[in-house]
Order: sequence, then C-alpha cells, then structure tokens
Amino acid sequence: MLPVSRHGEIVRLVRSSGVVSVEALAANLGVSPSTIRRDLQSLDAEGILRRVRGGAGCVPDDDPVPFAEVATVAVDDKERVARAAAELVADGEVVLLDIGTTTARLARRLRGRRVTVITSSLAVVDELRDDPAVELLVLGGVLRRNYLSLVGMLTEQALRELRAHRLFLGTSGIGRDGRVMDSTLVEVPVKRAMIDAAGQTVVLADRGKFPGTGLLPVCGPEEVDVIVTNEGADQETLDACARVGTEIRLA
Repeated sequence: MLPVSRHGEIVRLVRSSGVVSVEALAANLGVSPSTIRRDLQSLDAEGILRRVRGGAGCVPDDDPVPFAEVATVAVDDKERVARAAAELVADGEVVLLDIGTTTARLARRLRGRRVTVITSSLAVVDELRDDPAVELLVLGGVLRRNYLSLVGMLTEQALRELRAHRLFLGTSGIGRDGRVMDSTLVEVPVKRAMIDAAGQTVVLADRGKFPGTGLLPVCGPEEVDVIVTNEGADQETLDACARVGTEIRLA
C-alpha cells in the first residue's frame, strides 16, 4: 500500500474510533508498528491527527464521526461478533443493548425472537421498531444526533429503575491491562449505569480493538463476564482479561 493510501486509511480508522493504538493500526493495515509511528508523526505534523500515548486520536476540533461512517469499518469482523453474541441470548430474556455499530448488528439478529430489548441506541431502535416479536424499551435522554444515541441524567435515572439479564456493551478499545475504554465523555456514565443494571456484562469488540485505547475507562476486566471478539485479537490483552475470570469467546 502506498503511503498516501495508508495515511488515508489511518485517518478513517482514527476518526471512526476516536483513539486507536499503534498496534491496532499496524494489524489492520498489515505493516510494522515502526511504519505506523512514522506515519502518525507525519500526520501529526500536518495537523490532521494528534499523537497520544501509544497511538493517535482526532484533532480536538475534529467533527464527530457519523455513525454511518463508523459502520463501514471492519464490517466482516463486526458481523461475526454479532452472530456469536446472538447465540448467548435465550428466549424470554431482557437484554440491554449499548450504542455502537456492532450492537446494531446484534439487534438485527434478534429480530423475530421473543425477547425484551432495552436500549439508548436509535440505530437499535431502527432495527427492531417494526418487529412485533421483540418488546422494545427506549431509554430517554438528550439526543446525540451524530451517533444516534441518548445520553444524560434522564438516561442514567431510567437505568437505575431497570434490571436486565445481560448487557451487550460496546467499546472504543480494550487496553493491555484489560480495561474497557471509551472516547466519548458523555457516554461513559451511561455505560457504567448499564453495567450496574445488568446481571451479566458481555463486551462486543472486533479484533482491531485489541489492544485499544480511549480517553476514559468504563470498567476493569473484573467487571466483564464475557468478551466476544474475533480470532486474531491480541493475545496479551485477552490473557489479561482471562486472568481475572473473564470468558473469551472467539467468533
């Protein structure tokens, strides 16, 4: 891949995730970490991206990345994760679906199932709103139009009144120590409230998010019951999660 093409792909990946590690970029683009570091140095100097510890992020005044654009990244990996996650859901369950393009794909696979879905994601609502088999509970809150999500005090208050069998949680990335991270400040309190409302927490993360980075930690690996990801995810990161008892399912 020519440098100019590689730079374009790096920018797309970073804008789709907020913050991406050097290792994740190298794995996605099939080049060495040293090549990625040189690329990031060049892009940072041009003001296109900003370097962060271990990776890169969007420049501070960058526009948020639209949901539709994020949905075009790692499509096959996300679909395999969604398929494996759907197998965990039993008929009659109450499930919480976090925001994200992978959880939206999971919602599509729950169509026709006798389940109750609670969500703050309008993308999930779009997948299930016309399905008479699924009972759909939509959390209130302030609308983040760009990412089709509901956030804020009303969302968190509603979650304190609800209980679900399991939560399917999205993430910007999982750190080498197993911490689940996110890059959007207003989403983190909602994610934490979802964890408190669920009997089981299942993290959905394609292999490009291992190891990953983010601006804020959502939870430690000890609070995650199951991680569903792809073959080829960074083994060191998976081992850090497994050491505290997290079940790893590879799709």
